[in-house]
Amino acid sequence: MENGARNLIADDENKNKRGNRFNKKGNSKLIIGIAAAIVVIAIILGGFFYYQSTHFNSQIKINGINIGGLTADQALKKLGSTEYKNVVYIGEDKVFDGEDTKIEYTDDDLPNIKKLLKSQRTWLPSSKAKEFELEPSTDASSFAEIKHQLQDELTDRNKSLTPPKDAQAELKDGKIIITKSEDGKQYDIDGLLKQYEKQQFKSEIHLEAAYITPIKEDNQIVKQEEQKLQELLEQTIDYKVQDKTYALKGSDVIKNATITKDLKITVDPGDIENKVAEINDTQSTLNKNFSFKTHTGSVIQVKGQGYGWALNEEQEAASVQKAFENGDKSLSASNIYGNGWTNEGIGYETTGNNGIGDTYAEVSLAEQKAWIYKNGKLVVTTDVVTGRHNTNEDTHPGVWYILYKRTPYTLKGTSVGHGGAYEVEVDYWAPFTNDGQGFHDASWRTNWASDAYLTAGSGGCVNTPANIMKKVYDNLDTYEPVIVY
Repeated sequence: MENGARNLIADDENKNKRGNRFNKKGNSKLIIGIAAAIVVIAIILGGFFYYQSTHFNSQIKINGINIGGLTADQALKKLGSTEYKNVVYIGEDKVFDGEDTKIEYTDDDLPNIKKLLKSQRTWLPSSKAKEFELEPSTDASSFAEIKHQLQDELTDRNKSLTPPKDAQAELKDGKIIITKSEDGKQYDIDGLLKQYEKQQFKSEIHLEAAYITPIKEDNQIVKQEEQKLQELLEQTIDYKVQDKTYALKGSDVIKNATITKDLKITVDPGDIENKVAEINDTQSTLNKNFSFKTHTGSVIQVKGQGYGWALNEEQEAASVQKAFENGDKSLSASNIYGNGWTNEGIGYETTGNNGIGDTYAEVSLAEQKAWIYKNGKLVVTTDVVTGRHNTNEDTHPGVWYILYKRTPYTLKGTSVGHGGAYEVEVDYWAPFTNDGQGFHDASWRTNWASDAYLTAGSGGCVNTPANIMKKVYDNLDTYEPVIVY
């Protein structure tokens, strides 16, 4: 029994040893299999990740060209071999079709392509679309020219398109109004060109429509315009004409005005012209009668001839208009004209004695005498002989002025009463009419009677005795009035 039991125990032990040997062999095969699988997987994954790191994902574009699945080198080659159509659309509207071009990409561009490759890399294949723009390292001046051509094309198109209308403040019929803005159809060229610059290296470029936006009614610019026009209405200019000052208020003399975005005002001068004309009519002396107090104390009316002034209404209105537009506070009249030798206005600076002043020469045709006053004081009285009456060569009545003075002088002219042309030397000459009448000595004259002028007068001048002519000459000054009546 004991031997049998020992044999059974021995058999069991042998079986266990054989089982252990079989288990060890099985474990080794399993480990080897797992290791092999891991290696295979690693190789597959390594190849997969290598591919992902060296190839672009499937929906990647550079400059609008699909380079999905390509390596950096392959992408470089495709970019350089593609012909660019240079077509530009705004929405669905083709607005530009330039000449076909090629972009020369070189090995210098490869590092940038590799950067793009790295930036789009994913661990797993991705079908997400991405677009990149790559500016070539070589000269891209041809694309700058295309951009310029596109700009010209858009500019030309805008000429035939309706522009927007900005809201704007304006003065109309004395009231400030705000005009309404209106949309237009003109392209916002700057905005479109900015879009273009972001994709200018594409073969086909699609831009979103962008139009010039009008300034709206609530824009700050419109509010500033409104404020500026209000200031114009409240503005007052002290307008000085001779010794008088007129307070011209904007609200009284300006009914219509416009203003630009940079706040430059343009005034309609119509009402200003009316005001200047009113002042001119009231104050000017040109071609009007002067009230003149003679040496006897009587007051007569003498027509202004060479002497007198008036405002150039158009020029003065323009000056007042400019003063309002510039925001000035005061202005003196400066555009004066008259019947002077060179159309100048004479007597503008003189306000006393009804515009004649207190320094003047007085000539009475009826009395055949002359009186000269200096600063209101009589300094010379003399007999004279004026123009011959029976031949219609009378000295011209009116308010004149001394044109100039000469000593000596040669008088030349024609005279009906003296037989035609003459040429005579005088010691002193002071003309006062534009047609050659003036004071001069007449040493040849013997008839100084008060009625000599009727049949034996001069050719129109004021003949003065030689013994007093120097005193007369010395007391006559250029531009001083000469009143003949």
